[in-house]
Amino acid sequence: MNPHLPTDGVWFPNWAVVLAKVRLKDLDRQAYRLAIVGYLTFCKRSRQRATVASARLFMTEVEARRRLSRSQLELWKAGMNWFFTAAQSKHPKAELLKTETSNEEHRTFNIQHPTSDRERGTPCAPGKEPPLAAADLGGPEWERALIRVLRERHYEWRTEQAYRMWARRFAGWLEGRGVTVPQAGELELRGFLSELAVQRRVAVATQRQALNAVAFLMREALGKPLADFSEFEKARPGKRLPVVLSKAECLRLMEALEATPRLMAQLMYGSGVRLMELLRLRIKDVDLERRQLFVRAGKGGKDRVTVVPKVLLEPLRLHRERLRHLLVEDQRAGAPGVWLPEGLERKYPNAGKQWEWQWFFPSRERSIDPQTGLRRRHHVTDAAFQNTIRKAARRAEIDKQVTPHVLRHSFATHLMENGADIRTVQDLLGHKDVSTTQIYTHVMEKPGLGVNSPMDQL
Repeated sequence: MNPHLPTDGVWFPNWAVVLAKVRLKDLDRQAYRLAIVGYLTFCKRSRQRATVASARLFMTEVEARRRLSRSQLELWKAGMNWFFTAAQSKHPKAELLKTETSNEEHRTFNIQHPTSDRERGTPCAPGKEPPLAAADLGGPEWERALIRVLRERHYEWRTEQAYRMWARRFAGWLEGRGVTVPQAGELELRGFLSELAVQRRVAVATQRQALNAVAFLMREALGKPLADFSEFEKARPGKRLPVVLSKAECLRLMEALEATPRLMAQLMYGSGVRLMELLRLRIKDVDLERRQLFVRAGKGGKDRVTVVPKVLLEPLRLHRERLRHLLVEDQRAGAPGVWLPEGLERKYPNAGKQWEWQWFFPSRERSIDPQTGLRRRHHVTDAAFQNTIRKAARRAEIDKQVTPHVLRHSFATHLMENGADIRTVQDLLGHKDVSTTQIYTHVMEKPGLGVNSPMDQL
């Protein structure tokens, strides 16, 4: 990191807009964007401010865990230096740097610390600052075309991030062979997929995700006809069985938790929802009168209904009443409403302040929304809940790798052990194909015909 950079925390919500105006090569700009997005995700996950110290920690983690070449690593470092230097400029929307690929030292700017209004939750530029997703339209024309098609078809934000990541990796692979993305065809795509399996030894799911992303780019965004892909080296498939806790282990895990984390784990085990489906629950999605849990826009953008355990009705009702006091506290503090999808927020601008739209599992404190610059209350983060479950599993002395998703596996397995129909379990889990649900028949307490081991006959 540049030693001349400021050590104070920075606030730079429109970095994507500024980066798009800087004179850079397309691949360098992509590397900068990857580095900054990765760093901001790191800050969110570790609950740290955007400071030079936290950036150094992030780069240390990148060097240890990511397989980046020396040139890529240098670009990431340059991108981090640019982020902090540009964030401190008096005119962050101007073209800040003459070049980022040379060895020239970064320019030094007059530092203006972020105003306290932003800390109180005032938008950084009311009516003018677009959300991050709207501002981040990509760099080269092929990436812009990919983003346009993904958003026209209402793909999930995480899907867009994954597809763009693979498209950029494909572009980098092509650059080393003197080919551009618009020039690429089936031969290049087969070569890219084969290299993933042969040299990088990626998993089957990783290679399949790369195929889906790059094929979508070429077929849907660039309009190139593609044949059925079968002539490339495929990653070796393997059979993976889910980790499942016994009922006694589930009980020990719950006893090792307390307060809201225990209620969250109990609801996840009792209803079989996925982690993000649990965290994104809103007040209106938990119907205690009819004992129904509504999952909105789950995996694949599908809605479904699952069950609320009887034993949790009263704890959930008490928890919901406590949330009313939290809403009153936010209203007295003048906090804006909770986050809503962009289209819904435009149609119903005050819905985020209404009771039924509040998060069912909100975070303890309000935080800055990176898309709007507003200080608002978000739901509990996935990293925080995952870490809580891991620590509880250690305290409970469970000799398995326990994550929140293990509770979903245990829900399905225990249902089938109790005689539930596999189609019913499929509907409750939201599986598209029953073959996905059938995997739990292999980890039941008495799979198959309940055959006893000959060792038991001695």
